[in-house]
Amino acid sequence: MTLRWVPGWNGLTEPEAVSYVAAVEAADEQELEFGVARAINDFVVGCKNDGIWDAIKACCILAGARTTNGALVPLVGDAPTPYNFDLVGDTDYNRVTGLKGDGSTKYLNSNRNNNTDPQNNIHTSVYVTAKGTGATGGLMDAGSSPGPTNIYYTSSGVEVGTRSRSIGFDNTSGLNGNWLGLIGQSRSTSSGYTRRVNGVNADITRASAAPDSGNHIVFSSANARLSFYSIGESLDLALLDTRVSNLMTAIGAAIP
Repeated sequence: MTLRWVPGWNGLTEPEAVSYVAAVEAADEQELEFGVARAINDFVVGCKNDGIWDAIKACCILAGARTTNGALVPLVGDAPTPYNFDLVGDTDYNRVTGLKGDGSTKYLNSNRNNNTDPQNNIHTSVYVTAKGTGATGGLMDAGSSPGPTNIYYTSSGVEVGTRSRSIGFDNTSGLNGNWLGLIGQSRSTSSGYTRRVNGVNADITRASAAPDSGNHIVFSSANARLSFYSIGESLDLALLDTRVSNLMTAIGAAIP
């Protein structure tokens, strides 16, 4: 297969986007639509312009690619290891809405450890396109006592919560299940962190603890559908939310 993407060709300007698109096309054994490739390039440009690109250390766009294998190509960092997803028939994958877990056996090992990023300099995020069912579910989990990092839903999907290098659970209130889109946490101090859910930031007062070892697991116990995840150092969650939301909108518009 001859790949066509080169820097500057047809509007793709960022080397990271060029390399990523080429790797996805190799995994898919097909070319991507120009609009999908351009959306990825625009995401990289936007993150760089916002000053948040370098903080992203591990990231997968779980949408846009033509196959599940293509969707598991990392934009940044190491590739995740998939467990029990359908990599042949792609029955767990939708190009617009992303990859769906089953709440038990299907998950991704991000291959990035909870203790890789500094104790008081970390973010994690997921982009939810379909909520999970069941009483509770882990959307991304890593580590245990004393300093785990988690994004989860609870109360039969009514609320969500986070832990950021901390034992205490910080659950939302008043969401009533309105939590599609970006969910993230970002810690830049020892005394607290920022959580973003449903387009709103909340400042959480919660002291950090030494990060426990253990890789970040995506879909750790959730049957939700996700189209993006990121892990890395502290960043502005509102800026990330805008960039990922724009990316998903552009991918949806570009796919027939």
